Amino acid sequence: MPHIEQLSPHIANLIAAGEVVERPASVVKELLENAIDAGARNVTVELQNGGLTYLRVTDDGCGIAPDELPTAFLRHATSKLRTAADLAAIGTLGFRGEALAAIASVSHLDIFSRQTGAASGATLHLDGGKPLSVEPAGCPEGTSIIVRDLFYNTPARLKFMKQDRAEATAIAGLAAHIALSHPDISFRLIKDGREELHTPGDGKSLSAVYAALGRDFALALVEVHGRDGQLAVDGFVTKPLAGRGTRGMQTFFVNGRFIKSQLLTAAVEEAYANRLMKGKFPGCVLNVTLPADMVDVNVHPAKTVVKFLNEKQIFDLVYHAASDALDRDGAPEPLHTPPKPTAQAPKPQEFYRSMTAQEWRAQNEVKRPEPPKKDAPFIAVTSASSELGGRVSVSDFVRRTPAPPAKKPEDGHILPKMVEAAFMPPRDEAAKPETPAAPVFAAQTTLETAPAEPEQTAIEPEPVIPWRIAGEVLDTYIVCEDAEKTVWLIDKHAAHERVNFDRFKANLEPIMSQELLTPVVAQFAAAEYTALVGQLALLREFGFACEEFGDGAILIRALPADIPAEDAAASLEDLAGRLVETHHADPESARDALLHTMACKAAIKGGWKSDERELRVLVDKVQSGEVRFCPHGRPVAVKLTKYELEKMFKRA
Repeated sequence: MPHIEQLSPHIANLIAAGEVVERPASVVKELLENAIDAGARNVTVELQNGGLTYLRVTDDGCGIAPDELPTAFLRHATSKLRTAADLAAIGTLGFRGEALAAIASVSHLDIFSRQTGAASGATLHLDGGKPLSVEPAGCPEGTSIIVRDLFYNTPARLKFMKQDRAEATAIAGLAAHIALSHPDISFRLIKDGREELHTPGDGKSLSAVYAALGRDFALALVEVHGRDGQLAVDGFVTKPLAGRGTRGMQTFFVNGRFIKSQLLTAAVEEAYANRLMKGKFPGCVLNVTLPADMVDVNVHPAKTVVKFLNEKQIFDLVYHAASDALDRDGAPEPLHTPPKPTAQAPKPQEFYRSMTAQEWRAQNEVKRPEPPKKDAPFIAVTSASSELGGRVSVSDFVRRTPAPPAKKPEDGHILPKMVEAAFMPPRDEAAKPETPAAPVFAAQTTLETAPAEPEQTAIEPEPVIPWRIAGEVLDTYIVCEDAEKTVWLIDKHAAHERVNFDRFKANLEPIMSQELLTPVVAQFAAAEYTALVGQLALLREFGFACEEFGDGAILIRALPADIPAEDAAASLEDLAGRLVETHHADPESARDALLHTMACKAAIKGGWKSDERELRVLVDKVQSGEVRFCPHGRPVAVKLTKYELEKMFKRA
């Protein structure tokens, strides 16, 4: 049996680092939380190569005393806990005393710190967690920590790191979340020498949202406030029409700590019941405030999961606050009462304010000209010739002119006289020769004649179709009956989606693309943005011309011709969600996810009015067995036999 031995401090630190420091974003999280706990008002994060080779976090907080610098990097060394009772009411972001020790054990680390009011500061260098001597240093008030060559001594962890772009995007997303939770602090993020994020730190939550998540997201928000005794929730939720394809824009905080909570997610989404289209998810930025003894944050090494003392009370608080905010936003505006008309004529600038659109149309409606009478055929000829630019054929004349009255013996040839009057120049009546009028058929031979239609000798019978369409219900489901007296209900969107998917997948030709007159900018969460940026070449192959736009945004210049232009951003949002769910590192999965999105967006939508010819094509595909399931695996049709129907009506 192997002997039981205690691990060395170095190995223990490496194990702790594996729990706390998962990737460069984990380092940024711990250092930012320490800066906030130190009372900083300005925090700057700088990184290079995704944070793996260089990472620096600078703050203007209270600083660390020179003689305490080595102690700060010992395991379980902290300034935030003193007794066991403190664990029941944790009011700071950091408290375990493991972060600095874990980070230093897997990197080359330098720290510069100067206390508020001190004449000078101090610096300390650590290699793999081993400290050197403390040296005096000139530095500003606050603390600056530089981390180089992260995971240099743990190659097993290093090989699992993603591309630099993906790691940098994760850091940007984390910095944005922390900035949202503390709008009174100004945060800056500089990536490879370029500023990616800068919040004003003016204490206004909407300012932080605008800077961190973008203009479009900020403009689609509804403010939320809720109170229940000692509990409170504040923040924003998106309007129902601004629903997104994933939950990537849902952000929750508890007492200023960024968390992931299925409870809060369920409460928010329940508030959108019967308001949001199926398959769409709301976005939100919500901060729940409650006494420290009502929440346990010491349940996860990364402190992103918490436990509530009374989950139902928290759920009800968030649900009712979000629901009330949506009700207020959707309330109808009060009706406008137009001013009473006065005898005085309105001024030009007030004209449209004193009269409704209906009154204006009624007052200024122009009478349409009456149709020509039967006894005035020449008017019709003149108007027809003017419409066609003066070139009129006899066939046009006959088609546009009212039928002449029945010919009397003394009338002569009335129609040839009408033709002559229309085409011959005016002449003196006395000098007009007495010649018989030419027959109409002679005049037709000198003008354009219509081609003769081929003689039809036989009528081809229509093919026998073993089904018939009985109608459509709810503008979504086709009702048809087959030869075996079976009733079918067909989901036209699902069927058309499958037809599109099969067509796209079998198509070996390049997919036609349409250029957008105005490029569309779409904002994405960190994971979605990384997934799309990593597949730009594949997107281009399928008709999407996209490029990075910075700050988690992607510029769409073109999209497949089958997708409406107004669905450009929504299509890319759905695609991003699918790429994240299907592990976008697999090219075949990414290709199928792209085809799914294209097929869905190009399909007939439930609720649309459809032409009967479109419905016939879909029914034929289903009845022939070519289409049975949509690309997601859902059935496209259900059937009811005659026996099942009669059984429902108690006839069998």
